[in-house]
Amino acid sequence: MKKSQATTFLMFILVASALASVLFCLLYIHYARELAGVQRSVAQAQGYRAGLVSLINDVMEYSTHNPAINPILEGAGLKPGASTNKPAAK
Repeated sequence: MKKSQATTFLMFILVASALASVLFCLLYIHYARELAGVQRSVAQAQGYRAGLVSLINDVMEYSTHNPAINPILEGAGLKPGASTNKPAAK
């Protein structure tokens, strides 16, 4: 029995399609893992930021009850310093 060129061409297309599918599957797995790693990093950074904001809010609340900490907060730039520039009296 003689093979036709159409059968050979269709087999070639089938093999190429299967190889492309395997390649795309491997790329998808690679990028899905990479995305999961980036999402973990972002979540960790957001957690650190939330903790820092909470700490700053607690320190600012503490400064209302104990003003002795104000020079430290002013030095860190978290609280504006006491203004020494007074308007000139007329």
